[in-house]
Amino acid sequence: MNIRTAFIAEDEPLAREALHDSVNTRPELKLIGEADNGRSALEQINHLRPEVVFMDIQMPEMTGLEVIKRLDYQPEIIFTTAYDQYAVAAFELNALDYLLKPFSRERFDAAVDRLLESHTGHTVSQEPRQTQLTQALEQVGQQLPARLDRILVRDRGHIFPVNTQQIAYLKSDAKYTAIYVDGKTFLVRLGISELADRLDPSRFVRIHRSVLVNLDFVESMKTDEQSQLQLQMRDGSVLVANREASKMLRDMAI
Repeated sequence: MNIRTAFIAEDEPLAREALHDSVNTRPELKLIGEADNGRSALEQINHLRPEVVFMDIQMPEMTGLEVIKRLDYQPEIIFTTAYDQYAVAAFELNALDYLLKPFSRERFDAAVDRLLESHTGHTVSQEPRQTQLTQALEQVGQQLPARLDRILVRDRGHIFPVNTQQIAYLKSDAKYTAIYVDGKTFLVRLGISELADRLDPSRFVRIHRSVLVNLDFVESMKTDEQSQLQLQMRDGSVLVANREASKMLRDMAI
């Protein structure tokens, strides 16, 4: 069996862990490294020289597209992103596949199968590679994530739905995203970026890298000494928006 070395570049801890688990289910792949930002990814990939890279696009310090352009060799690239608008750029960079998060295990396996059918390590003509990516991009349109109206959560051995309109705010850490609703907190194994892309943008605003707020549950806002907005929530919590989000919220005020 021909084993391909693999590398994961993904800044979301939950998404990186899911990719790690997915790669380990395929005996044809051997994971040799991971990075949580673009600059680290560039250095490690050039040093380790994996045959395939699972590359997120929006990462700190350097985007996945910038990383690919600066590599000193050409591995097989499978982009993993929550943003379908980068599909054309991925096509131009000859990516092998384009997985739109959140993707299923079946979709991941299809990408790996396409990888195993490709001629890794050899010069590949432009036309066959473009045909491969065209097939992948056709699937992108079929897997656009739908708007979330409810989320299934677990609590003391039970599973029940939470209406997303009733969520006051969400906070993420290295392992989970905490959902705050009706004075209760529920933990889900979904990255906050994945949730943000599927929640109603007219209600939910990302005020920090790890915090998403439902504006319907904001009591008031005031500026602190660092010119950042403090959001007083109806449940008594106080959340601080970063400078970019603070400016955006001020601009929204009539």
